[in-house]
Amino acid sequence: MEIARHWRLQRHRYSLVGEVCNHCGVKIFPARDVCPECNAPAKTPYTFSGKGEVYSYSTVHHPPEGFEHFAPYVVALVRLVEGPLVAAQLTDVEGEKIEIGMPVEMVTRKLRDDGSKGTIVYGYKFRPVIAGGAAVVAKDAAV
Repeated sequence: MEIARHWRLQRHRYSLVGEVCNHCGVKIFPARDVCPECNAPAKTPYTFSGKGEVYSYSTVHHPPEGFEHFAPYVVALVRLVEGPLVAAQLTDVEGEKIEIGMPVEMVTRKLRDDGSKGTIVYGYKFRPVIAGGAAVVAKDAAV
């Protein structure tokens, strides 16, 4: 990835910035400029809280090129409290401790190295919400 592209995507990778539809109020991630619900223009930036819960997950044992050293790792669909589903890697948790409905929060972590250019690419992942040093699994989490 070239440096210019990395800087253009920085806000989206580090802050979960999407858009909100001014017509129907739907919050959109990633940004698409057109609302998937009502097809109206959606160009107003919206920063998501980064809070959500695990909607579904899977363990990747045979990763794509460039991610071999992370395997095995867990990829989840996270339902953000604002509504959208986000696909992301889970971190700071062992696979057998993950549960559907587990509260999670966005964190910034290393995604990969950009080969010979030496650029380290960071982005969002999700980890369990921590309280008192242990993951909290709340069945009544607001979503």
